[in-house]
Amino acid sequence: MRRREFIVLLGGAAAAWPLAASAQEAGRTYRLGGVSSLPRNAPPFVAMVDELRRLGFIDGQNLTIEWHTGPRIDLIPELAAELVKAHVDVIYVGGDVAIRAAQHATATIPILGVTEDMVGSGLVNSLARPGGNTTGVSILATELDGKRQEILIEAVPGVRRIAALVDSNTTTPSRLHALEEAARARGVELSIHQVARREEIASTIDAAKAADAGAINVLASSLLFNSRAFIFDRVATLRLPAVYQ
Repeated sequence: MRRREFIVLLGGAAAAWPLAASAQEAGRTYRLGGVSSLPRNAPPFVAMVDELRRLGFIDGQNLTIEWHTGPRIDLIPELAAELVKAHVDVIYVGGDVAIRAAQHATATIPILGVTEDMVGSGLVNSLARPGGNTTGVSILATELDGKRQEILIEAVPGVRRIAALVDSNTTTPSRLHALEEAARARGVELSIHQVARREEIASTIDAAKAADAGAINVLASSLLFNSRAFIFDRVATLRLPAVYQ
């Protein structure tokens, strides 16, 4: 999916459900709560606000937005609970961890989730009939992890060992096995280096370099995306060829 199409899809999905599902109440201020790696000036967020404005929900007039950007994983359940206590009308969350935290916090407030695979992660029953109080968008970025690995191998001629930087919260063992098999078919050994928290990233990248990896594939993940500036610097310092989501 092209970037512009994704932004339109995200904005439309966020606006159409559920704030616009019923007529606005005169004089009422609606509240949108969010926990995401996206800052408020990110294109998908701007598209969402623009679509809400088109439908009559105007930030600062009849709409209030409470937005938490890039929180630590251990703080996400607390933030989700705070949004529920604040009686927001809709909760927007990005990534499996945040969506599950919101689902744990409320079974009644509508949740809009954006993550790799809503159905595959068991967050909804299906995209057509999600069930419960959760709906959302599957971006399926992990589907391209293998393609990026192919590009990385081609970009580093003669490489015999590469590493994968993996978010253990989101990447499944079956996907890692598929990456290992694909690398082996190209005559390349793949070493897996997993992290669960941002604090583990630096030492894990160092471990990949120490294991004689000639390049590193940083897999699709909200945690790794949100830590991208730090990862860029670390990988550049080690002069390690890399490919990113």
